[in-house]
Amino acid sequence: MANERRDAATIKRGGGRTLIPLDEVESYDSSEFDRSEMLSADLLYDRRWAFTVLDRVLARLREESQRSANAALLERLNTLLSDEPERPSQAEIGREFGMTENAVKQAFHRLRQRYRQLLREEVAQTVATPAEIEDELRHLITALRS
Repeated sequence: MANERRDAATIKRGGGRTLIPLDEVESYDSSEFDRSEMLSADLLYDRRWAFTVLDRVLARLREESQRSANAALLERLNTLLSDEPERPSQAEIGREFGMTENAVKQAFHRLRQRYRQLLREEVAQTVATPAEIEDELRHLITALRS
C-alpha cells in the first residue's frame, strides 16, 4: 500500500514526463531575447485598445464616405493618412479627379477634421464624463507612441 501511495503521488507530481536538466536552461542564450523590449501587460492592453479605437474611427469614416457623392475622392484621400511610402501626392489626386491641388488640400483638411471629430466621439463613449475626453486622448497617443 505504501508503494501504491508513493506511485500515485509521483504521477500526481508529473511522473512519467521527460525531465529537462536545469543545466540546459541556464545555458540558454538570452541575448536574442531582451526583456526590456517586452511590453508590459498594461501597455499591451492600452495599445490594443488604441488600435481598436482608431480602427473603429476609420471604419466610420469609410462608411460615411460610401454614403456621400464623392466616395472615391474620400477613399483616395484616406491613403494620405497612411505612412506608406508609395502614397500619391495631393497634386496627383487632383489630376485624377480633375481638381486643383488647393481643392484637394481643402478636401484633405476637411477629412482630417472629420477624423478628429469622430475620434473624440469614439473616445467619449469610453469615459464617464466629457471632462475626461482630453486625458483619454492623451493616454491613447501615449500608448501608440510607446
